Amino acid sequence: MLQETFGMARDPHPLRMAFLRWQCRVRQMSMRENAGQPDDSIMPEVTPEGAEDAMGQIITVMNKSPAYSVTAELTHMAAKTNDPAQRRDQALGFLAAGYYQKADEFSDILTATFPPGSEGARALHEAGHVTLSFDAFRQRFDLRCKVWRLAEHNPLYLATMAHNRLFNPALPPATEVLGFEPDWANSSSEPPLT
Repeated sequence: MLQETFGMARDPHPLRMAFLRWQCRVRQMSMRENAGQPDDSIMPEVTPEGAEDAMGQIITVMNKSPAYSVTAELTHMAAKTNDPAQRRDQALGFLAAGYYQKADEFSDILTATFPPGSEGARALHEAGHVTLSFDAFRQRFDLRCKVWRLAEHNPLYLATMAHNRLFNPALPPATEVLGFEPDWANSSSEPPLT
């Protein structure tokens, strides 16, 4: 499926835009106020379908939809300096400015990187579906998601790697990227957003 990745129709469910707006707001705050350090608003607990307990937290990336992709810009930013501090400063400036201003430019498929051969990634992919539970700033979202292993040519794989290399230039080439595609009809928020 990965509908949005290939330019197909977006889910019109109202929870979708409420979540994307919230994520844009909390991610912009993270870039501006916490130097990009991930917190619970970006790091959901992940519970495989059928499991009683969460496996732990993962750091998610929210990527622009392919029509609004800035992957080339992120890749160029990483390539123009070998100084990790300079690269991080440039990334923070770029992401803190206007990057998160328009929620409708983002894919609702969240992504996360895992080390090559990760047992956690294997377990999540084999589960097929998981619940991502975001709980921060007096807002909770429980997203039931289909889990995808993204191929290296997938636009969301490329965008995730370009984003993460700005903060971790030592990412190995065989890094795995999983995509989490929400089933909005079977997801919830508390309290509901308007």
